[in-house]
Amino acid sequence: MRTVFALALTLGASPAFAASGPFLSMSNTDFVVTLAFLLFIGILLYAKVPSLLGGQLDSRAEGIKKDLEEARALREEAQTILASYERKQQEVQAQADRIVASAREDAAQAAEQAKADLQTSIARRMAAAEEQIAAAQNSAVKEVRDQAIVVAIQAADAVISKQMTATEANKLIDAAIADVDAKLH
Repeated sequence: MRTVFALALTLGASPAFAASGPFLSMSNTDFVVTLAFLLFIGILLYAKVPSLLGGQLDSRAEGIKKDLEEARALREEAQTILASYERKQQEVQAQADRIVASAREDAAQAAEQAKADLQTSIARRMAAAEEQIAAAQNSAVKEVRDQAIVVAIQAADAVISKQMTATEANKLIDAAIADVDAKLH
């Protein structure tokens, strides 16, 4: 059908109608060109060039179809891999969120523990400072008492030495020896 249509177009629009003189003469160039064209078309049809071209186009179309199917398969595989990576990324993100939350909780617990340790340390230091203050106060009171005793002894010694006679001193010594003798035996 294609060949008949091509022939009709060739004959219908050929320049043979524009030439002068008898058309079927070999001296008419339009007739020779038309005849050569028809012979060329005939050779092409005899050599089955249209079916060869059709076969090549069909094989090319089949190759393109295979390439499209392969590209479609690669696209599906890429989408599967992408979905897998997105799932893994979400899992990793969730794990990172859990780690961050755990770290925040640990930090809060550590801060609370540090605060409690600090309060305990402050309480210990306050108690130690109070003990040191009490010890210093007791030491100062003892020093004051010792000094008062020394001063009182010196004052008593001075008063007694001025008022005591030798006989009274001997009586006191004898009484002290008897007292010691009674306590030892």
